[in-house]
Parts: sequence; structure tokens; C-alpha cells
Amino acid sequence: MEKEAIDGCSSLAYKLLFSCPFGLSPPQLSVVFDESYDRIPHSDISLENSISEIWDLRVQKNASLFNGKKFRYGGYSQKSGDGSNQESYVCLHLGLTDYRTFVGTNLNPSWEKFLVASEDDSTRCQHTSSPLGNGAIVETSDKKIVVLQRSNNVGEFPGHFVFPGGHPEPQEVGIETHEYGKDSKDSELVNKRVAQEMFDSIIREVVEEIGVPTTSLSDPLFIGISRRVLNVRPAIFFFIKCSLQSKEIQQLYSNAQDGYESTQLYTVSMIELERMALKMPGCHQGGFALYKLMVGASMNI
Repeated sequence: MEKEAIDGCSSLAYKLLFSCPFGLSPPQLSVVFDESYDRIPHSDISLENSISEIWDLRVQKNASLFNGKKFRYGGYSQKSGDGSNQESYVCLHLGLTDYRTFVGTNLNPSWEKFLVASEDDSTRCQHTSSPLGNGAIVETSDKKIVVLQRSNNVGEFPGHFVFPGGHPEPQEVGIETHEYGKDSKDSELVNKRVAQEMFDSIIREVVEEIGVPTTSLSDPLFIGISRRVLNVRPAIFFFIKCSLQSKEIQQLYSNAQDGYESTQLYTVSMIELERMALKMPGCHQGGFALYKLMVGASMNI
């Protein structure tokens, strides 16, 4: 399904690229990691040159910037089912990109010039880096949802509310290039490892950002893909249950490994979340929309 929403009083917006209200477990989510899903350079040479120019300026201001590898979102395919039952099976199409290209395309002041006029999402964004982000709707044992407020020192959306998340990391599965894709057996193994990283990475992000132990978290369920209209940033979202109560999570948060990325942790009701979502980046507004679809589907069973 696709849905687009724009907050009339701000530039925050999202498009749901895929929704699976009943959630998918690891056996139901596969990956094809292939260079055919890498970014296609733009024909405008000056636009392409702006990528390195913007990066060089950033590095001059902050020498500690690291050009890490990221998985590039290149679309998805769906087999058997319509996303509304346990027979669903989704395959993510992923390439390879890096932080430098993300800064120079998606975060470029002229980012819209990289877009192609097309109804097909993958074609429209073929010239952008589009690193795949992730986010988790974490439900506490007392039925509240965990929300973080971003630090004012972060690069994107300082001070905004977000769900815990980050990115699946190619380095975690030993990927630096596409060299593994040449052999079919190696390619199959890499695809399985990358698919597992989709689930492993979101657990890692939740543990690092809010400080809860891994043992307190349920297995993640994949609930869909959201793309922020501003800068066309894609993110996959998961639903995770935490066996701890809100008060326990608040206490653990003070020692979170990545606590510097946020200034406060909230555990909120659905009504409170509706209000806070207005001050979320578009892709996280989309994550909230995916969660609401999941809640609605469970009520209709």
C-alpha cells in the first residue's frame, strides 16, 4: 500500500511504501543485496560534482566526520499474500552506498534536482543515496510506547521526537563492497546474513539508545517501510515488546550507550503519541502510521 500525508503547518511528510499490520518474522523477510540496486549517477555533471563539494565543506568544519558504508534502499517485492496475513513474504532490494553520498544527495540543498519524474518510487529516487534507516515502536509491559527527544547537537532534526532506531550496518555482516555477489553460493549466504541484520540491527539500536537489556525485548516484527517526503529518506519499522515497566526503562536510560543522541526518554499513551508525532521527522510519522495500522488490525481480529 502507499499513503502520503503532509502536515499543513510544517514540511514534515511521509509516504508508506509498504505496510504489514500483522508483522513479519525473520523467515518471512528476505533480501537481495546486489549492485543493480546501487545509486545511478545523475547525468548533470555539476550536480554530481556538488556531492564532493558539499562533503569537503562538511569535513572542513568537522574533521571527525566518517564516511561509513550503508545499505541503499532500492525497493521491494512481495510474494504470496497482501500484507494482511501470515502468508505474506517480502523481499527487500538493497544496494550499497555511503554517508558522503547521502550528505551530497539526500541532504543536498538541491536534493529535489536528483529526483526523476516517475510514479515508481525506486525510479524516482534512483539518483539519491537513500540509505536505509530503521526504527522501533517499543511497547512497555504497562502498555506505553517509548519515544526519545533528539539532542540539539545531532545533524538532522535536533530537538524532535523519534522512535529508537538508526541503520542496519553493512560492516556488521562483513560487507565493504559487492565482491561476494559474483558467486551464487556466496551471494545466497550474504543475502541471508543481510536479512538477519535487518532484525539484529534494530535490537542493537534499541539496547544502545534506551539502555534496556536484550533479554527484555521480544523478537522484532517487521511492520512496514516509510519514506520521508523531505529528502526522500527511507526507513523500515518494527514492533517490539519490552518486558520492563516504564519506570524501570526510565532508570536504565540514564546509562544508555548512545544516550548522547537524545536528551530525554518518554513512555506515552496512544493519545499522547498522536500529539508528539506532529514533531517527528516524516519517516517517523510514517512509523507511527504503521503502528496505528497494526493496532487497528489486531482490534479487527
